Amino acid sequence: RCQRWVENCRRADLEDKTPDQLNKHYRLCAKHFETSMICRSSPYRTVLRDNAVPTIFDLTSHLNNPHSRHRKRIKELSEDEIRTLKQQKIEAFEREQATQELNESSEQNTVSEEGGGEQEEEAVPLTLEERENKDYLKSLFEILILMGKQNIPLDGHSVDELPEGIFTSDNFQALLEYRINAGDEVLRRRFEMTAVNLEYCSKTQQKQMLEICESCVREETLREVRDSHFFSIVTDEVVDIAGEEHLPVLVRFVDDSHNLREEFIGFLPYEADPEILAVKFHTTITEKWGLNMEYCRGQAYIVSSGFASKMKTVATRLLEKYPQAVYTLSSSCALNVWLAKSIPVVGVSIALGTMEEVCCLFHQSPQLLAELDNTISALFQNNKEKANELKKVCRSQWTVRHDTFEVLVDLLQALVLCLDAVGSDSSVRWNNFIAGRAFILSSALTDFDFIVTVVILKNVLSFTRAFGKNLQGQTSDVFFAASSLTAVLHSLNEVMENIEVYHEFWFEEATNLATKLDVQIKLPGKFRRAQQGSLDSEVTSENYYKEILSVPAVEHIIQELKDIFSEQHLKALKCLSLVPSVMGQLKFNTSEEHHADMYKNDLPNPDTLSAELHCWRIKWKHRGKDIELPSTIYEALHLPDIKFFPNVYALLKVLCILPVMKVENEKYEMGRKRLKAYLKNTLTEQRSSNLALLNINLDIKHDLDLMVDTYIKLY
Repeated sequence: RCQRWVENCRRADLEDKTPDQLNKHYRLCAKHFETSMICRSSPYRTVLRDNAVPTIFDLTSHLNNPHSRHRKRIKELSEDEIRTLKQQKIEAFEREQATQELNESSEQNTVSEEGGGEQEEEAVPLTLEERENKDYLKSLFEILILMGKQNIPLDGHSVDELPEGIFTSDNFQALLEYRINAGDEVLRRRFEMTAVNLEYCSKTQQKQMLEICESCVREETLREVRDSHFFSIVTDEVVDIAGEEHLPVLVRFVDDSHNLREEFIGFLPYEADPEILAVKFHTTITEKWGLNMEYCRGQAYIVSSGFASKMKTVATRLLEKYPQAVYTLSSSCALNVWLAKSIPVVGVSIALGTMEEVCCLFHQSPQLLAELDNTISALFQNNKEKANELKKVCRSQWTVRHDTFEVLVDLLQALVLCLDAVGSDSSVRWNNFIAGRAFILSSALTDFDFIVTVVILKNVLSFTRAFGKNLQGQTSDVFFAASSLTAVLHSLNEVMENIEVYHEFWFEEATNLATKLDVQIKLPGKFRRAQQGSLDSEVTSENYYKEILSVPAVEHIIQELKDIFSEQHLKALKCLSLVPSVMGQLKFNTSEEHHADMYKNDLPNPDTLSAELHCWRIKWKHRGKDIELPSTIYEALHLPDIKFFPNVYALLKVLCILPVMKVENEKYEMGRKRLKAYLKNTLTEQRSSNLALLNINLDIKHDLDLMVDTYIKLY
């Protein structure tokens, strides 16, 4: 058949090529084939029939075309050859007609034999073409899953990188071609007649298949969540995916093996309008992902600066519909960092951003960290213990600590001296990027607005530091922290009542630090420019920062603590006395039933709760001497006899999915770590919400047949 193709094309230069060479290296356009030669049953692309031969050639137009002189010479046809070609066309068409009639008559016979009865869909065997199509789609899905797991972007070279007119395969097509060359017969048969400079699989088809991959992988996790009944929703900081802002969503639940897990389930497009965001958030979780929010027992939002008020609106709207979806802090975020990010003052957002950039710059360069070590050693010559402690802190992610502002105030002089030395170094020791960033960040750190913001935050948040640290501690620490909230709020209210006095001390500390760094004490430039020509221009720096920073910060923190530690949340944390070690610390004199009434409808046998709790207390009070009290919910859930306490088991399950409780076993918190790794290792423009889910959930089993069937059904 290859030889006939060559003869019909009038390509004398190819007559000595073998069929194998022709098949591998040469392609022919579909317009040279009669429509009867083309199979139309495939919706994906043009497929030729097995006996197809090219017969349509315009052999005269080149004579009138002055630009065609460099085209390959076409052999002129004799009259006999033209007659032969026509005869071949007619014979092929007649064969096609005969085959079609034969198929139609056999179908009619089948129907009449069955007496018109409908055949069951499952009993219909797949035709050869249907089977080949399924195998073909399975190969494509396998390539997409591989790309997702290995974090290979779909696109290869960008259009800007290539000269005009040059075709190069994207990553998907390159892997597809590699697979064909490695012996994938299904793909080879599908694409053997396709031009080498054509896309094998369109961007639209790739997108459709990716959406199905994402949906099927997510469904594996969601099925476990539904089996578990109760769950909590947690979102992470807003991220940029290919130029659009998205909200990463994670779900917490207890699986069949009694393990608390936190899994990533997808990205949600971010909306600037909080009300629209709240509606879309709810719709996606309930309608698109199929979770019943009636079973949601907690919600937490880790926010970037500036997004806090919007996410609080989302939390409020969900609470209105589902009062048991308690609004809490997330265990993966320090309370003080969370509070600082939520303060609605522009100066605070700028200061937090500067801190992140400084930390990031030093972690990018080991030489820069070594330079900082030398600066710290020189500054703290008389206190080597303090110097070693600060050096150790510098190598950690110090911007996420409970005492991050204390650390920064202690480090500020060393950071400024180090960055000044790097920025003004005329040798070739530092590259232009590091020297440039050092100069800019040194200017930012020595701005009085930055210094006073950091010092005031350090002092305001010192009242919540111990409380926040306990919330991320052991179960007993969390239980007793809930009881200490009243004292924390009392202290903050006392500060608010005497803000004049407190602010005076804080401002004096800021001015002393600024003097040490040789920084001029002044009002922010933008405020001075706005006040030019104004009558009220006698505002002092101290009063300005009191009104613009100290008062709003203290007021905001008091309100946030009240909102996030609602009565329901505190009741839930009081139920942690169910954990035997907490019970022991309270001398087994506990009263969980008073606090557990909010979860009454979640219990299998609420009528027997009181008796069951009595038995639970007696069991641990009169335990053997060598038996240790379980100190976490994780340990209690894995007790062999927990099944004899169904109400206690149900309560412990609901308590541990509260976002404020930490995931005891690190391997079940991999969703968040892989999310961070994906965002760190993938360029913004190469990120894909579909591929991200495959990459982050790489160990989730996937059903290729389900993906193929879904694709065929939909497309």
